[in-house]
Amino acid sequence: MRMVDLIEKKRDGNILSKEEIIYIIENYVNKSIPDYQMSSLLMAIYFRGMTNDESSALTEAMLNSGETIDLSVIDGIKVDKHSTGGVGDKTTLVLGPLVAAAGAKVAKLSGRGLGHTGGTLDKLESIEGLSIDIEIEDFIAQVNKIGIAVAGQTAKITPADKLLYALRDVTATVPSIPLIASSIMSKKLASGSDVIVLDVKIGEGAFMKTIEEARELSHIMVNIGKSFGKKVVAFITDMSQPLGYAVGNRLEVKEAIETLQGNGPEDLTNLCIEISSYMVYSGGITKTLEEAKKLVKEKLNNNEAYDKQMELISAQGGFIENLDTFINVKEIIEVKSKESGFVKKIHALSIGIAAMKLGAGRETKEDPIDPDVGIVLKKKVGDKVNKGETLALIYNNKEKISHIIDDVFTAFVITTEKVDKKPIIFEIITE
Repeated sequence: MRMVDLIEKKRDGNILSKEEIIYIIENYVNKSIPDYQMSSLLMAIYFRGMTNDESSALTEAMLNSGETIDLSVIDGIKVDKHSTGGVGDKTTLVLGPLVAAAGAKVAKLSGRGLGHTGGTLDKLESIEGLSIDIEIEDFIAQVNKIGIAVAGQTAKITPADKLLYALRDVTATVPSIPLIASSIMSKKLASGSDVIVLDVKIGEGAFMKTIEEARELSHIMVNIGKSFGKKVVAFITDMSQPLGYAVGNRLEVKEAIETLQGNGPEDLTNLCIEISSYMVYSGGITKTLEEAKKLVKEKLNNNEAYDKQMELISAQGGFIENLDTFINVKEIIEVKSKESGFVKKIHALSIGIAAMKLGAGRETKEDPIDPDVGIVLKKKVGDKVNKGETLALIYNNKEKISHIIDDVFTAFVITTEKVDKKPIIFEIITE
């Protein structure tokens, strides 16, 4: 078998066999296949695509390139959730404790943020003392004890994915739906959960820009998961504006806690209730989805989900003395409207990049994070706004940020006509 022949085969639009895909991944990981040949294959896949069988075979080969986690010693059905990322996406911080409080087992391995999308690990690490570096034995013991643990992925899980993603990043082949699907699902399958709920975001602040792209990605990932005997469902959700109000690590932690206290933004609360209900139902806690939703709302309203979040934070060494003094910045800048009307659009990407420039995100993996800075929206799409009213608050520790203030101001589009609010969930894909 020669790599050049396989490149030519995919270039011409033909289907690679499972054996050929295994050969490619195994030999790329052991450095027998050079980057320049793998780059050519990635570009051929970008243009020619892959069948569902090819995507499943690629996922399996990437999964088998490293270690997998055996969660069989955890009592009950293990549930996990993955988001494709977006601005202000703090759903894990809310639905994780919510699902655990309802009785399901949440064993979650998360990633860090890069660019304008924030990572769950960065948000958790903004809590004083909290550690996401947990040995697998302690991770399992914590899930068995309190129903939830959130940790960082080990370097030994899916090394093929890490190599391929780094190469895709510099060869303009990141936006390939089969490659995205295989990347996500190889990591999720390696993490060992029985149920996987996917939050596929679409819109300006997300990787998928259209409903058609989101559907295609969702169907592929659901089919991959089912081919491995997993229960998988994909939610296609809105990321045309930031999720909730807060963008920034401690700001998002604070908003997540407030949500579990019953004071969260409507869009974030509704999204977490819907996804949590599917996780609880699929985890076998209730016999119907309706019962699951009723149970989730009960755990939200009686503060059990909030208590579970505090238990999670404490179990991983974290401590929040006072939510009112949790965030410390040298200044909070008000961004005010210069006209009256209705908010027609909030450019999520502009808000995300502005937060990154403040220090809330990374342009490169080596960039430090300032946990306190970020942006809090005071208006959302569809809201009425008067001239002089505050559109957003900028939490800042930098000097000379007039350009960032301008970016936040121009992210808001005001119109004189009344604007209808969009639903947060567009579709649910189960097959």
